[in-house]
Amino acid sequence: MVGGVRIQLNKWQQAAVALGSAVGALLDPRRADLIAALGETTGKPAFERVLERMKRSAEGRAVLIERPRVLSSEVGHAWDLPSNTFGGAYANFMGSRNFSPDDRPPVRFMDTEELEYVAMRAREVHDFWHTLFGLPTNLIGESALKVIEFEQMHLPMCMLSVLGGTARFNEKQRKLFFQHYFPWSIRAGMQCTDLMCIYYERHFHEDLNDVRAKWGIIPAPPSTQV
Repeated sequence: MVGGVRIQLNKWQQAAVALGSAVGALLDPRRADLIAALGETTGKPAFERVLERMKRSAEGRAVLIERPRVLSSEVGHAWDLPSNTFGGAYANFMGSRNFSPDDRPPVRFMDTEELEYVAMRAREVHDFWHTLFGLPTNLIGESALKVIEFEQMHLPMCMLSVLGGTARFNEKQRKLFFQHYFPWSIRAGMQCTDLMCIYYERHFHEDLNDVRAKWGIIPAPPSTQV
């Protein structure tokens, strides 16, 4: 198992956990465990579709077979790479915010080990996506990335997170998001390759701009330009 203790829920229990997690996450968006539970209890069909796409992709199959984890023990070498590389940029993103790859909550509500891994992988590559798209971790940045995640995986939790995030915007933030970041994130999520089918760790040594071009990544509009 890649997560914590797997908990089997019937449909009524799933609905109760989803509702409770949604309410709790709206009241306190810092509760990563509630957001994770919401994603798992509402996202099984979406994760099943992601799993099938990964099986059809050579690189996605390699991820499923080898099951890499984004943990400090496995990605720590990124901190030794040049700053222009994807791995070096990821290390700078994490280090500048004092983030740890080990902080992600475990997966608890998936039915099978395969789906459990896919859900964990989606959770763990989140900061790779922040790095690739050049998005900050403030409310606007997280909301924009959730739009991209929805475009990529169609997880209901992503759109719920966007609705919850934008409800907390002030007037200036709302104007900035909907005039610039929202249309950009729609375009970026649709244009790029299937992000769940990338074995990111194999590309750490490559130039950041090169992998962005290879995967069709459109970096976020700099705030100085919007």
